[in-house]
Amino acid sequence: MKVIILAGGFGTRLSEYTDVIPKPMVPIGGKPILWHIMNHFALYGFKDFYLALGYKAEVVKEYFLNYRSLNSDFSVNLETGKITHYNSPAVDWNVTLVDTGQESMTGGRLLRMKDIIGNETFMVTYGDGLSNVNLQNLQDYHKSHKKMVTVTAVHPGARFGELEIHDGSVKSFQEKPQTTQGWINGGFFVMEPAFLNLIENDQTILEKKPLETVAKNNELMAFKHDGFWQCMDTKRDKDHLEKLYQDGKAPWTILNS
Repeated sequence: MKVIILAGGFGTRLSEYTDVIPKPMVPIGGKPILWHIMNHFALYGFKDFYLALGYKAEVVKEYFLNYRSLNSDFSVNLETGKITHYNSPAVDWNVTLVDTGQESMTGGRLLRMKDIIGNETFMVTYGDGLSNVNLQNLQDYHKSHKKMVTVTAVHPGARFGELEIHDGSVKSFQEKPQTTQGWINGGFFVMEPAFLNLIENDQTILEKKPLETVAKNNELMAFKHDGFWQCMDTKRDKDHLEKLYQDGKAPWTILNS
């Protein structure tokens, strides 16, 4: 199944990094968050990636064009130009990079991938969110209900400490946990190709009319995920993900049974 990753936004709320590199290339543990997202999919056997690029697309292209050299030792014969790599990473991903326009919205980027997607069920996610959602279970759930779109529903992380209160007494105090109330769009979609017909042009926002229409038509199903999920909107989010990785507590790096 093809995996489309929307990786072309400006990332203005993370300008400490995105003035120089696009948001999906902001590093966690020395590798771009985009790499971590792709590795999460690869853990479940999804290795056919299509990156919808925009802002600073050339940075992403250069990374994957030089991926082997950037992630291994090598020697260069300056007379012949021959390069010999050592300790090369064992990665069997297929990565297609498509410039979907710097000003395109999320829906527009997806529409520009229409010819690539063809007449097949496909997966979509954003280039700035990490999770330990079981992607095989997500795919199986989508196949079971036979609707047009499945969206992964997650509990958002609380911006402030969460208190559980009964009769004025605080029974639980958690500093910035994931909340247990309410669900939000966590990305990680599975879609049927007919969905692309609901996208008008480059300026269509995926999360507006297209998904609203699918929901109105009773063709949108939610795959509820109670586990780890974290988007990277701010430097604080980035630092949190970095700490999890450095502490060996990165849930997105292991299979979730």
